[in-house]
Amino acid sequence: MTTIQPIDIIILSNGPGEVTTWVRPVVKALRDRLGEDRSEIRISAILVPCPNASGKEVQILKSYPQIDRVQGAEHFTKFLLWGKTEQDWDWRSRGIIIFLGGDQFFPVVIGKRLGYQTVVYAEWEARWHNLIDRFAVMNAEVTAKVKPQYLDRFTIVGDLMVESQNNLSSESADRENDPILIGLLPGSKAAKLAMGLPLMLAIAEYIQAANPQVKFAIPVAPTLDLTTLASYADPTINPVIALVNGATATLEQSQTTPYLQTASGLQVSLHPEFPAYHLLSQCTICLTAIGANTAELGALGVPMIVLTATQQIDAMRAWDGSLGILVNLPLVGTPIAKIINTILYRKFSTRKLAWPNIWAQREIVPELFGRLEAKTVAEFTLDYLHHPEKLATMRSDLRQVRGAAGAAAKLAAIVDDLRS
Repeated sequence: MTTIQPIDIIILSNGPGEVTTWVRPVVKALRDRLGEDRSEIRISAILVPCPNASGKEVQILKSYPQIDRVQGAEHFTKFLLWGKTEQDWDWRSRGIIIFLGGDQFFPVVIGKRLGYQTVVYAEWEARWHNLIDRFAVMNAEVTAKVKPQYLDRFTIVGDLMVESQNNLSSESADRENDPILIGLLPGSKAAKLAMGLPLMLAIAEYIQAANPQVKFAIPVAPTLDLTTLASYADPTINPVIALVNGATATLEQSQTTPYLQTASGLQVSLHPEFPAYHLLSQCTICLTAIGANTAELGALGVPMIVLTATQQIDAMRAWDGSLGILVNLPLVGTPIAKIINTILYRKFSTRKLAWPNIWAQREIVPELFGRLEAKTVAEFTLDYLHHPEKLATMRSDLRQVRGAAGAAAKLAAIVDDLRS
């Protein structure tokens, strides 16, 4: 009988979206398939630099019980160049590197240095076909430009962003007779929160004035603490509030659930538990910024309205890669941001950005883009509440396009195949 040697698995990832929506389901699937015995399978997570990092990625990764060791992005250059971690980790003779965010060349370099095999999860584009051992890709389109001699390295696994808990999606299926709960998801990055939170609070005030029975809740991103979140509703800290005619609020603590309270008396409950699938599945509809939130809501079958406010065009500095670095440079960052964002807004104003619409190649959830006004968005939202058949249609469409679960399990199967 062949004995399989113990291996190290290295997870390479970068920003908060990848850490929460890609790494979490993958490491769970790895443990489900490969077992919990750390003497056989040891999982290490190494972060690579990311301009959108929140600084809490290490904390989030350490909260995943499947991961044994975590290193922050500030130590990555030393590891890339010399193969040394900050705590001088030991490495087993056999190993597999799984790319879940960053630059696809990183696993090539690290794999060669350590003599490990490499697996790249490719969402839209796969690179270094001749240097990577296996690719787990989102769909067949990723393989369109692959030379025939490398196609055997590619496996279509599906979209990791739909790895939400499907058993909760049924809870959101038919909620016409339940109390109305509206989820507010303003994002986790400063550029989105500065405009998104005060705007959504103002929208909520209009909605509650029209229907006092409606309740509101914010699932707080794991990269945020409550004080930081509340600061974006404080006019002495956030000057963008005035630009969007947003509502201000203060953080209030109760014996049960903390909440934000606006000047009108509106209370928006805050829920730091993560993941927030149970809360989201109870929502009649959500107002959300673009990003990973739209994928998770889509996977749960929760109706949504996607908001992208452009009142302060240079405030959007949440781009990835070199663009993100350029627009955050001192002195020159603001004018560069205005130029870049003007070009990008013209390009993307006619393109769908919400994940369910990308999956479906059509608009199944409304995307509101431009100089958004709270009253207009509130009236738009109330129309959905007054016409539950529209919500039912959106739920049905979301269930059809969210795709089958199993991407993480298929990726784990690739890793299992490599170690055999």
